[in-house]
Amino acid sequence: MKIVIAPDSYKGSLTSLEVGTTMKEAFLKEVPGATIDVVPMADGGEGTLDTLLFATNGKRFHVEVTGPLGEPVETAYGVLGTSNTVVIETANIAGLPMVPSEIRNPMNTTSYGVGEAIIEAVKSGHRDFIIGLGGSATNDGGLGMLQALGVKFVDENEGEVSPFASSLSSIKKVDFSALNPIVKDCKFRIASDVNNPLCGEQGATAVFGPQKGATSKQVKELDFTLKQYAQLIEETLGIEHQSTPGAGAAGGLGFAFLLIGAEIISGSEIIAEATNVVEKIRHANWVITGEGQSDYQTLYGKVPAFIAKAGKRYNVPTILISGGLGDGYEKLYDYFVSCHSITAGPISLEACIKNAEILLFNQTRNIARLIKATK
Repeated sequence: MKIVIAPDSYKGSLTSLEVGTTMKEAFLKEVPGATIDVVPMADGGEGTLDTLLFATNGKRFHVEVTGPLGEPVETAYGVLGTSNTVVIETANIAGLPMVPSEIRNPMNTTSYGVGEAIIEAVKSGHRDFIIGLGGSATNDGGLGMLQALGVKFVDENEGEVSPFASSLSSIKKVDFSALNPIVKDCKFRIASDVNNPLCGEQGATAVFGPQKGATSKQVKELDFTLKQYAQLIEETLGIEHQSTPGAGAAGGLGFAFLLIGAEIISGSEIIAEATNVVEKIRHANWVITGEGQSDYQTLYGKVPAFIAKAGKRYNVPTILISGGLGDGYEKLYDYFVSCHSITAGPISLEACIKNAEILLFNQTRNIARLIKATK
């Protein structure tokens, strides 16, 4: 029996590698003779860097950059083992978990560190980049990142504005001629499965702002100032990108990358290419995947949906084992033979996160027993 285990992380508790390893151990306890291939996955958010370095035997380089609140943070970028491509994960530089929940306010966060990480990699001779955009704490439209790359944003007094979203309303003029010339020679592929535009009801602020701490008043204010910011830039450059799918990723960081010629690609597809997971699924008898929380939104570009669609393409049954099942998860039955939550009964989120490994082990073991019984 050949089994491919290709999960995303259980955010806040287990990495995708830890999820896959736990599933494998549970399955082998019941089916010792099974051939199991663990393929950690990600979609551009948390775990993207680790997954790509694991898949390609890449190297990690530690750097100090500006964190989401403007403070110095120790982080890293990676270089793939199969090419000279740099991987930068926004979640490791300006991630939401890096901001304490009690002070979360997207007005006060910045993407500046992402630009600094790019410059550090450029100094080392790199020109090819994969940027994971998921999991950010920012809503600055990429203002900070662009400033770190050299772009000038000035207020009515001709002074440069600070690199936080609160400065968006103060910008009166933008100067892209100051962009670091080496950046123009770089290739950026953006790993993101977010298709939202920059502004509007489906934009960065309205959809993702509240989870980053934005009040209803701030959502309206930020959406308005992001629109002004984007229009000023587009008028200056003579291009339009605020309505491009993905422009709203990472609080508008997607928009900023589009301005410097980036290509937005499905994060799952980038990881799949690096891991060769689709070909592995093609030759499997069963596929198991999962994520922290699955619901109807899983079908919109999330890792489990990508894996399940690959399984369906080759008539390989796929099982979903996630931390929890939310609204509309029944829609997933079109792609999965069964969907499971690791919780065995009423349990708090804190307890589930704390005991995720043993809960996952036990649920996977139950599923393995069922599969064994149907042989």
